[in-house]
Amino acid sequence: MHGAVFLIEFGGILFALGLLGRFAGRLRFSPIPLYLLAGLAFGEGGLLPLGASEEFVAVGAEIGVVLLLLMLGLEYTASDLVANLKTQYPAGAVDFALNAPPGAAMALLLGWGPVAAVVLAGVTWISSSGVIAKVLGDLGRVGNRETPVILGILVLEDLAMAVYLPVVTALLAGAGLAAGSVTLAVSLSVAGLVLFVAVRFGRTVSRFVSSDDPEKLLLVVLGLTLLVAGIAQQLQVSAAVGAFLVGIALSGEVAEGAHALLSPLRDLFAAVFFVFFGLHTNPADIPPVLVPALILAVVTAATKIATGYWAARRAGVSARGRWRTGGALVARGEFSIVIAGLAVTAGVQPDLGPLATAYVLILVVVGPLTARFTEPLGVAFAALRAGSRPRKAELAREP
Repeated sequence: MHGAVFLIEFGGILFALGLLGRFAGRLRFSPIPLYLLAGLAFGEGGLLPLGASEEFVAVGAEIGVVLLLLMLGLEYTASDLVANLKTQYPAGAVDFALNAPPGAAMALLLGWGPVAAVVLAGVTWISSSGVIAKVLGDLGRVGNRETPVILGILVLEDLAMAVYLPVVTALLAGAGLAAGSVTLAVSLSVAGLVLFVAVRFGRTVSRFVSSDDPEKLLLVVLGLTLLVAGIAQQLQVSAAVGAFLVGIALSGEVAEGAHALLSPLRDLFAAVFFVFFGLHTNPADIPPVLVPALILAVVTAATKIATGYWAARRAGVSARGRWRTGGALVARGEFSIVIAGLAVTAGVQPDLGPLATAYVLILVVVGPLTARFTEPLGVAFAALRAGSRPRKAELAREP
């Protein structure tokens, strides 16, 4: 009977997610907020709390995080990452300086302590690569002049995760300075080694993994990713970082083939991951943190727009492209939830999960809107300012 209940529950979840995804697709909208809402409905305090399938959903959520980062790594080659580091690092520094402090400040103002401040800083800092990539495709902007700037900032954020996640993992585990330094040193060493291997021996690694049989390629790539992710987690390094580095190490036809084979699995388990995060958030806990979430959303939407505008201007992009760059970067999503999920699992601050959920829900809805409307609004605002300057000059000349 337990097996039958599990099949009914899990099948119902997947069926509901499929319907929600279709609904979001018709509206040309990211399904992430709908998946989070589904988790809230199926979790504690929701409409239909789960029982038999919750443990399986937890395992699926871990696989979802691993696949999200693997697929992101497959999008970039090691040479692309090195080139982005050389040309876009000032934009990455501005991105961190403008968008991480608001989260840290909010956590400290709420009295949550320094560990929660580090976590919430990451939540507000990292944009959603998945949502942004989808929005750029939907709006037909993939070939635009400003798109490399957007991708450069996202790549730098992803690389920063390789440093940030081990630090957060050590802090959440209560590790001291020495243990945390060792964890960070191991993470940086592994990341550096994988990047070196990818640059110098990427073709060799890809040939070793390569197979003309889709089934064998799927099994080898997925098995290698889970193996490396598990070893990384065992070494107190994030499993997500391990998966990201595996994706970077693969290139060429292997990366393209693996991307095509793993995309459906990524979508499936990523949806399960968002549901799992919602399961651990009681809907009744969201209203008390809604005001802080709204404040953070407004502030960090503005700081992301400023980040994109500055980076695009530095790259010589036109004024319209600068506004488009800023508006495209507003969305938060999977990475913010991954970071908050680590804190929720560690039990750092009970209100951190609900705050992160509300924050992501707000910006994952607002993000596609800012990507679409920031440019016309910014251009109109600039025109108003330009029109007001001659008028001010005329008034100054009047007796």
